[in-house]
Amino acid sequence: MAILSVSDLCSHYTQGGATLRAVDGVSFEIARGETVGLVGESGCGKSTLGKSIIRLVEPKAGSVRFDGTELTGLSAGQLRPLRRRLQMVFQDPFGSLNPRHTVEEILAGPLAVHGIGTRRERRDKLRDIVHRVGLPPDALGRYPHEFSGGQRQRLGIARALILEPELIICDEPVSALDLSIQAQILNLLVGMKRELGLSYLFISHDLSVVRYFADRVLVMYLGRIVETGDHRALYERPLHPYTRALLAAVPDAARGRQAASLPGELPGASNLPTGCRFHPRCPLATDRCRREDPALRDLAPGRSVACHHADN
Repeated sequence: MAILSVSDLCSHYTQGGATLRAVDGVSFEIARGETVGLVGESGCGKSTLGKSIIRLVEPKAGSVRFDGTELTGLSAGQLRPLRRRLQMVFQDPFGSLNPRHTVEEILAGPLAVHGIGTRRERRDKLRDIVHRVGLPPDALGRYPHEFSGGQRQRLGIARALILEPELIICDEPVSALDLSIQAQILNLLVGMKRELGLSYLFISHDLSVVRYFADRVLVMYLGRIVETGDHRALYERPLHPYTRALLAAVPDAARGRQAASLPGELPGASNLPTGCRFHPRCPLATDRCRREDPALRDLAPGRSVACHHADN
């Protein structure tokens, strides 16, 4: 059984009297021990999807089942024990940490909320997790501003791991970091997955990062999944024009290829195009694309795509 199953999930915002369909009918599953990458441009709804799964954003419709339990209808009290098993690492490692709390207070807080361990047991657990994520031994007595960006993200990962979760949603966890630090954080996440048997939903706009980290990839555009596939198959033979455009935007030094900018601009989620949402930017668009919204369909084992021309 999948550890996470999302079905027809919708999360809409109201802004200036207009409805923004940030997440508009998304369905997917994550198996135990699997890392699923979620990619797309900024503004396509990726972060809203991640926050909707753990109900930091309340979904408008649809289903989220975690280990067989439906999350969307639970009260805050009913949801609390499940939050131990489902955690999130945020994009901004500084903004997500309370600057007035020491590392010990930041990490001990979740343990206290869930009534885990005695004071001594908690202290031992804090020392262990700080060591595991590669922070210095004196980190517990320091404040977030005393650390570098990479160290703060390690702290964010430590906070997610302290409750021993089974699934972690990583929302652009390396986008604010230098390339060398990105590699260190990704290696840390890979090591934690192997050591603890974790599952991940890894959200990123950078396909080169997801290629390194994910087993399977979901491509999102304007609130919907437009392509899914094994990471190797998707990179070697992308089926959707948007996926191909995202790949072309990644520079390839080995092949001497420069990054190509994506054509056009991402429309607003309150003013969606008719038919296929990508058609105003698509080089393959036809009248059918402008009229008919393509459904996500299976084209090969493990490969799904929402495009009228994918067969070609």
